[in-house]
Amino acid sequence: MAFESLSEKLNAVFRNLRGKGKLSEEDVKAALREVRMALLEADVNFRVVKQFVNSIQERAVGEEVMNGLNPAQMVIKIVDEELTSLMGSETTEIAFQPGKAITVIMMCGLQGSGKTTTAAKLAGKLKTKGKNSLLAALDVYRPGAVKQLQVNGEKVGVPVFAMEDCRDPKIIAAEAVKYAGTHNCNVVFLDTAGRLQIDDEMMQELEEIKAAVEVHQTLLVVDAMTGQEAVNVAQTFNDRIGIDGVILSKMDGDTRGGAALSVKAVTGKPILYIGMGEKLSDLEQFYPDRMANRILGMGDVLTLIDKAQEALDEEDEKKTKEMSGRLKKGRFDFNDYLDSMKQMRKMGGIGSILGMMPGMGISRDQLEEAIDEKKMARIEAIVLSMTPEERANPDLLTPQRRHRIARGSGNDIAEVNRFIKQFREMQKMMKQMGNTGKRRRRNPFGGFGGPGGLGGFGGPGRGGFRF
Repeated sequence: MAFESLSEKLNAVFRNLRGKGKLSEEDVKAALREVRMALLEADVNFRVVKQFVNSIQERAVGEEVMNGLNPAQMVIKIVDEELTSLMGSETTEIAFQPGKAITVIMMCGLQGSGKTTTAAKLAGKLKTKGKNSLLAALDVYRPGAVKQLQVNGEKVGVPVFAMEDCRDPKIIAAEAVKYAGTHNCNVVFLDTAGRLQIDDEMMQELEEIKAAVEVHQTLLVVDAMTGQEAVNVAQTFNDRIGIDGVILSKMDGDTRGGAALSVKAVTGKPILYIGMGEKLSDLEQFYPDRMANRILGMGDVLTLIDKAQEALDEEDEKKTKEMSGRLKKGRFDFNDYLDSMKQMRKMGGIGSILGMMPGMGISRDQLEEAIDEKKMARIEAIVLSMTPEERANPDLLTPQRRHRIARGSGNDIAEVNRFIKQFREMQKMMKQMGNTGKRRRRNPFGGFGGPGGLGGFGGPGRGGFRF
């Protein structure tokens, strides 16, 4: 996941600072040297790093910080504030035309950046906010580009405008805007063609499209995994055609995060959204303050809550409330287990959720070790091999029934017994939590267990994480 290495290195620096009762100016400078190296290794632009570190040093060596009651915490607070400022301070929204006027958004980017998929993701997200979007297929060069947009448009329930007999993108753009005006669409996404690299022909084509139709927002999609090159691409596009914002795709991949920390400072243009997965729902609005918290290991509970609210429909909400009541009485059954697994998948899975939990301190390797998706699938197969009566009443699971479930799920009987034992332990723990009254009143996750069955998210050697 993005920023993992940077987060680990920064947290190591902060742990060292916390270990000192009082900070000297040399302590702060030594810590900032480590911060500088961590940022450079994360592929942050070197000019941005220099300005960032200087800003922190100016504030951190002041008398108020050095002689404060908790100087280490004050330094961390300064780093948090400067990180937030570096990425834009405030969340930037897409600027829509007022009333029923059509807003034309041109999507641009290099080939392979995820531009076409991102266009569909964004159109689908706006649909949930009451916008009627139209996706216009302007990539007349790449084989399958139009079909890809049509498939993705169908998945998110957004119509796609295409002219298969036309090879002129600017004509398609003009006709798409006309079509939108007669079909009650108030947002038009122009999915333009990309290239393997920036060239004059591509830039000229984008300029011609902007001349043919009034483009209100030009959004650039860049692959976060390309690191500093993503910032260079953003700078070039902004210089040639002018962009209004950036969307970083593939932020869930093995990226060092330098693009997110550099693009605003270098181009002056805000990051609007980040792509956090391949699913069409995996597009998050970019909040600079929340991202700074993630980088510094403070978690991102607000985004976690937003994801829960978006993912859980009315039926899920009803089930969650019912489940919460049963949990307090220790009546969590296998049907509840399946429901909670379904809710987790809607929110991006356990890994996505854990990445937003404050203070987890879990690295990618630890996360992969703790969350074995194949094992989770085997556990789910065990539950699905039970009869409805057995799922509702775990006490029915006699040795004979367990052998039948093991055969039906393709698991060893020892695996079935181990899971059932862990499940019973989790039931007891849930009942104790309900009796102590320490559980929060509303838990959107329903208290699900992972394959380790240790209450909340299961994992080897971990005690389960509660909300």
